[in-house]
Amino acid sequence: MLDTVSFTVVPEGTVTTPKGFRAGGLHCGLKKTERFDLGAIVCDVPAAAAGVYTLNAFQAAPLRVTQESIAQGGKLQAMIVNSGNANACTGQQGEDDAYAMRAASARALGVAEHQVGVTSTGVIGELLPMGKVLAGIEQLPQRIKLDGGEDFCQAILTTDLVQKMTCVRLVVGGKEVHIAGAAKGSGMIHPNMATMLGFMTTDAPIESEYLQQLLSRITDNTFNMITVDGDTSTNDMVVVMASGLAGGETLTPEHPDWEAFAAGFQYVGEYLAKAIARDGEGATKLIETTVIGAESDEAARKIVKSIIGSSLVKSAVYGADANWGRIIAAVGYSGQPVNVNTVDIRLGDIAVLEQSRPVKFDEEAALAYLKTDTIQIHVNLHMGTGKATGWGCDLTYDYVRINAAYRT
Repeated sequence: MLDTVSFTVVPEGTVTTPKGFRAGGLHCGLKKTERFDLGAIVCDVPAAAAGVYTLNAFQAAPLRVTQESIAQGGKLQAMIVNSGNANACTGQQGEDDAYAMRAASARALGVAEHQVGVTSTGVIGELLPMGKVLAGIEQLPQRIKLDGGEDFCQAILTTDLVQKMTCVRLVVGGKEVHIAGAAKGSGMIHPNMATMLGFMTTDAPIESEYLQQLLSRITDNTFNMITVDGDTSTNDMVVVMASGLAGGETLTPEHPDWEAFAAGFQYVGEYLAKAIARDGEGATKLIETTVIGAESDEAARKIVKSIIGSSLVKSAVYGADANWGRIIAAVGYSGQPVNVNTVDIRLGDIAVLEQSRPVKFDEEAALAYLKTDTIQIHVNLHMGTGKATGWGCDLTYDYVRINAAYRT
């Protein structure tokens, strides 16, 4: 469980709640509807920055541009994002377009070009209509504002049904500090760092090196522990920016409040990850799976992802079918060490398997539980101390309908 004592969730908090950040969005014509499709987060000062990126071999052009920007000094002052077009698998022209977005954004916002990050999400393999994009970028400065967090969230959505954002407040070194985040993702979600994008902001004073360490650490336990459909996108990226404007002593792992800050950081990442899984395309239920007693934490993580990624488990949850056989099968083909005689499985509080043997349970109670909107699957391997938790969603008819007509 997260240490919720060290921080407070900020109601209505957005990526602009931390000091120094503004954001906004607008419609530039990439989407057929009037929903916003171009947005930006801008910091008043160059912010320490860190990022994690998809491991898909076909990495979209904007990700390479953002990695290059962060590598030149570890700072960003703006993140530009478009939705409706992924600018992935678009060759040299796509790369040139990503650089053109960066250069145009730097001019429009009055910041250094190498301190602008770029990312895109949407349909793969189509060139960006740069006339529309560049015209939109010229209009962005007048849409960037202190209360622009929700507009930014709208601008990053594709098939998402809801905006995903959160913010926490805590005291670090006697100073009030905020950590906030926004994300998009609904389908093509199986991060391995789906189309998943995450943006985090904080006003804590922290250098890029330690920000990267922390982001990588929490990504393994949050964004990399969700799946909707088993597809790792070409565009997955999570970027964090730290303005340092809260003041105080610079945060390092030796700081007495480091773990409190890390707990708040973990909460924001986990909240966004769960929100993505819950909003999976066509989904009606969030599936939270916990594995304990594994040989190692890494083994537990792989078993969790095997379970939440199983189409049969996801289908059974959708149909409210207490079919534990699908769960144990996913454990068995995970490729991790398992003692086939010692596995326990529970659905919520209902035991269905103990020491790898079926347990008589109340089918009506199980049916009622599986009809709720959050399903917890607990697996105990009784082999070691390894543990992990991950999140997925059920598989419904609507998932097929949405993706059968994604381009049209």
